[in-house]
Amino acid sequence: AVVSTQSALAAAEKALAALEPQVDRAKFENCMKRRFFYGASFSLYGGVAGLFDLGPAGCALKANMINFWRNHFVVEENMLEVECTSLTPEYVLKASGHVDRFSDYMVKDAKTGDCYRADHLLEAHLEKQLGSKGVSASDKEEMSAVLRQIDNYGMQELGDLIKKYNCKAPVTGNELTDIGEFNLMFGTSIGPTGLLRGFMRPETAQGIFVNFKRLLEYNQDKMPFAGAQIGQSFRNEISPRSGLLRVREFCQAEIEHFLDPEDKSHPKFQLVSGVPVRLYSAKAQTDGSKILEMSVGEALSTGVLQSETMGYFLARIQQYLIAVGIPPNCLRFRQHMGNEMAHYACDCWDAECKTTYGWVEIVGCADRSCYDLNAHAKATSTKLVAQQRLENPVTREVLEVAVNKAVLGKAFKKQAGAVTATLNALSDVEKEDLKEKLESSDSFKLSVGDISVEITSDMISSIQKVSKTEHVREFVPSVIEPSFGIGRILYCILETNFKVREGDEKRTWLDLPPLIAPTKCSVLPLSSHSDFIPYVQRISADLRKLGIPNKVDDSSGAIGRRYARTDEIGIPFGITVDFDTVKLETVTVRERNTCSQVRVPMSDVAGLIHKLCTEQATWSDAKASYPEFVGQETI
Repeated sequence: AVVSTQSALAAAEKALAALEPQVDRAKFENCMKRRFFYGASFSLYGGVAGLFDLGPAGCALKANMINFWRNHFVVEENMLEVECTSLTPEYVLKASGHVDRFSDYMVKDAKTGDCYRADHLLEAHLEKQLGSKGVSASDKEEMSAVLRQIDNYGMQELGDLIKKYNCKAPVTGNELTDIGEFNLMFGTSIGPTGLLRGFMRPETAQGIFVNFKRLLEYNQDKMPFAGAQIGQSFRNEISPRSGLLRVREFCQAEIEHFLDPEDKSHPKFQLVSGVPVRLYSAKAQTDGSKILEMSVGEALSTGVLQSETMGYFLARIQQYLIAVGIPPNCLRFRQHMGNEMAHYACDCWDAECKTTYGWVEIVGCADRSCYDLNAHAKATSTKLVAQQRLENPVTREVLEVAVNKAVLGKAFKKQAGAVTATLNALSDVEKEDLKEKLESSDSFKLSVGDISVEITSDMISSIQKVSKTEHVREFVPSVIEPSFGIGRILYCILETNFKVREGDEKRTWLDLPPLIAPTKCSVLPLSSHSDFIPYVQRISADLRKLGIPNKVDDSSGAIGRRYARTDEIGIPFGITVDFDTVKLETVTVRERNTCSQVRVPMSDVAGLIHKLCTEQATWSDAKASYPEFVGQETI
């Protein structure tokens, strides 16, 4: 039974692999370099690992992706967009847990000091062993099990596995040092004194959390709501690799959806409940079972997903990714395993894309619970809560701390208000503990932000139960956070849409959707004849008036060669001006994917291209409306 299950799983994986596009990475990278979609930063000086520049086509592609992201999420969901500073004081990231826990595990070459990320080194070593003929079947099965859970191991487990499999430094073959933690944030100082320590933000999320009160007020205190931000983040990666997939500076687009922790339903869930998704749960990864293919609604009803809001965002994320060009058969959602979870998350699903580098995380969707708001509230002694008006008032007994303002004010002066707020914010259990400690030892240590103060019995007048009738329920909102790595998505779009013309291995092209293509249309005069110039200028101007980026290629090369150049940078449509244009005022419109052409009046051509690029019409519609081009009437 076990053998048959394994065989069935292997057959399913083989069938799925056959559906995935096969990309020649060398050809792809050559194209990216020649057409300057992106390239190594400071290449004139030899470059710096983990830093990349986008060229003109890359910049336009990124801008189009972000514009559609804003429409798809911010506009459609009425989100509140902010733009916060990248430079962040240490105390903010101390409160959020990043100073203490935002780390990766690292080992070094014992002789050269070269650094390696521990899980990546172990993963590469085991994958190499799996391809070796000298490894037994049982050992390979064990290694495969380790690889399935590579993201789930803690520091001690990774260190033990590195020793067990006798991993060496990849370049030199030298011994490795013991495993250790490395904080990924770039440190700096703020101001000329150097006394205020800061970091370049590792994520855009904290800017939204510290502005929660302002955003809630802006939203007229209504819940739920979402904040959004697009901007640069910085992580000092141990060993950057895989081009744009692991870099030290990158663009994020993040959403923080604030909601009631007791009600994680979503009003628009039914609109996406039938959307099919591929889910690789933590249980499936541990068991070695296959990816589940089901609707979002079915995933919720069977317990694979825990909330409507999580399911809603997974469906919306998938819709966005497919619209910008990620092939559905290269997309899955993988759930984080226990040890893999970030310090702030209680559940997380990654949208992953299959590339020549394997499965790559491009979007994370985390349930951050109430972690961040609680952390910042505690650090600043500020209530970060939302309110819900109760239809039926509730009366309950609570512990109330009454302070001796005179004694407290004399002892703490300007900090007295923060101390009082912290005392009032204590839970009933903590207040009871405070009462017992003051009765037994006459003093109590209280954490107020980053400092610890001593509370003595004469500062507290009483701690007693009182009855309170509540007309409003206060709660700390939970957060569902979709976090998009724009650079990673951009890379995956380019790689998965890189193709070779059938029958001509030298002609490569990019199957970019018109929605995000850097340039939507090319305008190509058949020759350099002076009669063509006014028509070319008029067409280009008409396209620009409709907001359609276009490229005029009036070089002297053959028209087929110029078509090939435009195909290689993903331009979906081409307009050719020829001698019939001068006589009949018609042009040919060519579609990149099929290379087919239609003859269109000049008065219609800009409008047609606009409809094609905004998905108001398809190429089939164009072929049905205009005659197929077979040759010029005028020679």
